This record gives sequence, structure tokens and C-alpha cells, in this order.
Amino acid sequence: MTDADRFTFSAADGTTIAARHWPAAGETRTVLIVAHGMGEHSGRYREPLAPLAARGVAIYAPDHRGHGATAPEGTHGDLGPGGFAALVDDLAVLTRHAAAEHPDAVVVLLGHSMGSFAAQAFAPIHADLIDGLALSGSAALEALALTGPASLEAFNAPFEPARTPFDWLSRDAGEVDRYIADPWCGFSVDAAGQASMIAFAPQMMDAATLPKDLPVYMVSGLADPLAMAIEPLIARYREAGLVVTTDLYPDARHEVFNETNRAEVVERFAAWLGTVRRRTRP
Repeated sequence: MTDADRFTFSAADGTTIAARHWPAAGETRTVLIVAHGMGEHSGRYREPLAPLAARGVAIYAPDHRGHGATAPEGTHGDLGPGGFAALVDDLAVLTRHAAAEHPDAVVVLLGHSMGSFAAQAFAPIHADLIDGLALSGSAALEALALTGPASLEAFNAPFEPARTPFDWLSRDAGEVDRYIADPWCGFSVDAAGQASMIAFAPQMMDAATLPKDLPVYMVSGLADPLAMAIEPLIARYREAGLVVTTDLYPDARHEVFNETNRAEVVERFAAWLGTVRRRTRP
């Protein structure tokens, strides 16, 4: 899997969205749409998720608005006039594209951190597009009680005094250093973008509208500062009648796919993917 697998697609509003496609090795059994987090980009998922290719998983991952190759120079962190709603719509466009390329495959949406909030917002309005929902480094957004724009560095507080402002991401110092050295990482979405995301909280809470045959997977490090609000999220989906599988790692931090136990994390995620079956979808 290489960056030669870049492509672009046109969003509903005409914006050009940069994305990556990493094909399965052999027959494609599962299509995995990956929604990355704030202040990073899709390319960071190529290496950690590479083992999934051998399991017949094809991966499609966009660079969200204001991120990676989608953002014009100098605009990282700016989601643009469409805000978070447009970012969620982009995932629907990409999901339809990927499903059309693999009409017989299972389709799963994996969202990490900010991408997990996009996935939570996506599910109530686009559940017909997916067979499974996976959330990494997630939380019940309203339980985080954000009263204003949050900087990524602020999540480092539980680890101070710390080696870097981003020790909260992983116990693996090498991964943290690669993140810091990456020019497309380490920024926060601006105030307008964060406000547009928080405005979606009521929609994210509307789990009762989700189809009961949509399986949900949640993976989190319990040393992740966002994990303080994961139990309300788990309860929300279970109370709505959905089957929720959880893998919660006691000492892992925010980026479980870049953690010191990443092999175990990917293996257990792959095992769950293998249980997802095609739903009856339009």
C-alpha cells in the first residue's frame, strides 16, 4: 500500500476532497471507510491498518475539509463554510462511491476522535449505507462539556510534566515524535469548525432512530482523556437496542492504532470486522 493510491472525489457542494484507497489483497470482503481525527490526515492509517488487507479489507480514507491534501496551503483547521455538516456529507459521498466499486462487500465506517463524532452524526441519517459502525477514541460529545474551542495540547494535562505536548496520543514515543514531525498534524480545528461540530451533539444523541441490526464496535484506551465520557456513549447505543462490542485497553492512550499494543488492537478489530454481515439495505 503506497501513496500512489491517492484519488479525489467531488463533494455534494462541488468541493474537491482528497482521499486514499488501499485495496484488499485478493477478493474484497469488506470495505472500510476511515474518518480520521482532528489535526491529522488519512495517510497516518496506511501503516497501522495494513494487516487488514490480508483479511480482504479494502480501505477508503478521505482527508477531511481543513485537513491534509484537501486543505489549500494555509487553511488547515478551517472546515470552510459548510462546516462539520459538509464533512459528514463527504463521508456519505465516499461511502456510496466505495460501495459501488464493491457491490457485494460488507461496508463499515470507522471514525477516530473527531472522525468518530462525524461517524456518530452520520449514522442516524445514513445508516442505510453501512453494515457496521466502529468508533475509536470516542466519547459522548455532550458529556465532555466543552464550553468553547479546545486545543489538542489541552488534552495533555493528565500527563504533565510530559516529554512533549502530545504524550496523550500514545505510550509509543516514536509515534508521538512522528506525529509532531508531520507538517499536516498537530493543529486544532478553528472555533467556527468546532462550534459546528458541537451543534451536532443532539443528532448524535438520537440513537433510538438507528436500526437495531447495525452492530457497533468501540475501541478505546482507558488512559485516553476522552475515555472519561465513553461509558455514556456505550450505554446510549445499548439502551437503543444495538449490539455493542467493546475493546477497552486499561493503559492505552488516545491513538490505539498507534499504541504499543497496536498488533493486539488491530487483530481484535479484524476479528470483529469478520463478524459483520450485510444488512438489508436499499
